[in-house]
Amino acid sequence: MKLTKKKWLIIGLIVIVVGVSAAWVLNKKDKVQYFSQPVERGDVRSVVEATGTISAVTTVQVGSQVSGTISKLYVDFNSRVKKGQVLAELDQSLLRGALLSAEADLANARANLVAAQAAVNKAKATALQARADYQRTTGLAQAGVMSLQQLDAAKATADTSDAAVAAADAQVVQAQAQVQQRQAAVTVAQTNLNYTVIHAPVEGVVVARNIDIGQTVAASLQAPTLFIIAQDLSKMQVYTATDESDVGMIKTNQPVSFKVDAFPKDTFQGRVDQIRMNATTVQNVVTYTTVVDFDNPDQKLFPGMTAYVTIPVGAATNVLKVPNGALRYKPDMPATEIRALYQKYGLAPADSSTQRAAAGQPAAGQPAQGAQPAQGAQPVAGGQGQTAAPGQGQGRGQGQGGGRRQAGQGGDQPGGAAAPQPREQRPDIAILWKYHADTKQLEPVRVRTGITDHTYTEVAQVLKGNLNEKDQVVVGAANLSKTTQPGASPLGGGGRPPGR
Repeated sequence: MKLTKKKWLIIGLIVIVVGVSAAWVLNKKDKVQYFSQPVERGDVRSVVEATGTISAVTTVQVGSQVSGTISKLYVDFNSRVKKGQVLAELDQSLLRGALLSAEADLANARANLVAAQAAVNKAKATALQARADYQRTTGLAQAGVMSLQQLDAAKATADTSDAAVAAADAQVVQAQAQVQQRQAAVTVAQTNLNYTVIHAPVEGVVVARNIDIGQTVAASLQAPTLFIIAQDLSKMQVYTATDESDVGMIKTNQPVSFKVDAFPKDTFQGRVDQIRMNATTVQNVVTYTTVVDFDNPDQKLFPGMTAYVTIPVGAATNVLKVPNGALRYKPDMPATEIRALYQKYGLAPADSSTQRAAAGQPAAGQPAQGAQPAQGAQPVAGGQGQTAAPGQGQGRGQGQGGGRRQAGQGGDQPGGAAAPQPREQRPDIAILWKYHADTKQLEPVRVRTGITDHTYTEVAQVLKGNLNEKDQVVVGAANLSKTTQPGASPLGGGGRPPGR
């Protein structure tokens, strides 16, 4: 009887030890809490977002071609001016004196011309007398009355008189040239005097005035800018810096909407007028200028305002859409367990996306547009999407707005410049992890994605598995059995970097 009690006591102790050990092992197993969001049905709009500056269609800089001191000022900021209207005047004292001096030189040159013409007449008369004397001397010399020496002297006098006439004619031509030169000097002086009066070259609004009365204007190698006139503020433009990855999706005459800080509740409309080919590169980031035309009938918007531009490039209506976080999520499981789940739900043999997930690499997190449907794939029931044209639906991760890109990503080069990295080709096939709350199990679903608005992505087709509206898809997970580091994300991300 004692042996039996002792035996049962040992057996009881063994059972207790086994139970405690089993409980300890079970408690040691990781406990994972999944965070999920429902699959929704609605509209998805793919847009390009960028910032730009509002400017007038035509802006004229009014300068001065002469130097001087501002003596009169007739307009101010926001003044409306007509073409030819006087804007300002410079002091005319020096230039008016230069004009009077040039006019005096002109009068002197004209007087010299008159004197030269008189000298010509005198030389002609002298030459006529000398020629007559020579003819008489020739007759007398033939008659033997006068000597040959006298005949030679008369001939020399006649030739000298003819040369004097030619010289007088040349002096007349010279005097005429001096008159023309002095006339040109008068014209220049008068033009410089006229330049002291600043006129408006176009009709518009003075948006900038850079001078005051008494200020000295120095026009040397470059004409100083005195005023800036916007020709017509009822029609304006937005100069938008567009990322090179978005330029291919933007077409002329596309509708555009934008907002400004001055009127946060108002949305303004416009159209794409031009995509300029002149690229701007800043820290390896290439942007192109997209010009947007819009009407400003009330003239509420001013030049220089910052515009937050939204250019729609694609739309899908009444389609299934999932959060972008669900496309980026990958279970923290061994590769063998992930492959087992794929085989369980008929996703084997794995394609490129499932191979990446099974190898521990992130699955395709963003959609691409324009790919052909896979053979045997069934479209999502009820989808009436109208997606963008091929190449217009390539989405980006949440938090990367269109037209904006972080500069300097990638490895560092000597001198602090960031090395450009080749952009990854993101396929439009992705794996979603559907969460069953009753069994607390995950089910992989292979889908083809459509366009994205950087928060939700269209599910264009379900390639393998079932996905319906209100199904829960996992967007993150937290391991409850592990000690959470300070600042760690409950969605499984790392903690904040030290020093922040």
